[in-house]
Amino acid sequence: MIKQEYQTQRLYLKILKPYHAKNVLEYYRRNASFLKEWDPKRDDYFYTLSLQRQLLKDDLTDFKNKTLVKFWLISKDTNKIIGNVCFSNIIMGNFKSSYMSYKLDENEINKGYITEAINKAVNIMFNDFGLHRIEVNIIPRNSRSLRIMEKLNFIEEGFSKTYLKINGVWEDHIHFAKYNNNPDC
Repeated sequence: MIKQEYQTQRLYLKILKPYHAKNVLEYYRRNASFLKEWDPKRDDYFYTLSLQRQLLKDDLTDFKNKTLVKFWLISKDTNKIIGNVCFSNIIMGNFKSSYMSYKLDENEINKGYITEAINKAVNIMFNDFGLHRIEVNIIPRNSRSLRIMEKLNFIEEGFSKTYLKINGVWEDHIHFAKYNNNPDC
């Protein structure tokens, strides 16, 4: 069974509740211009406390329904949110698969945090949640994310033209996946 909090050497991975909305909003505001290149287009309402509270409430409901798991990354040194790793569109049954996405604070890139977090989160989703397959889709120009997939032994499976609308533009993506080797999953 999956827990709501895990640890790595330098991070806490937590499922946050609606009362954490102020900290999440602070993270998004702090990183708005940095994340703009990689996220869907955001309107001003996205950067409100009421919406972030509602999104956390929705995430918690989806977590309880086992359709989404979003781990917020909290630095053990600063106790500040520095990103998240999200498993969405979880389908169990014979499929046991999900999509994975992730974000990291601009001031924390190139320190190994996201690699550390993804490695732990994937192990949680394989071992505690029982997933068989995790898919990631990356814009080809995102060299840092491509390197992460390589370091974590994700397998490149394909290419999709104009796959996702990012910041108002339909972007090509490269598909990667990682598989759980446990035959009992």
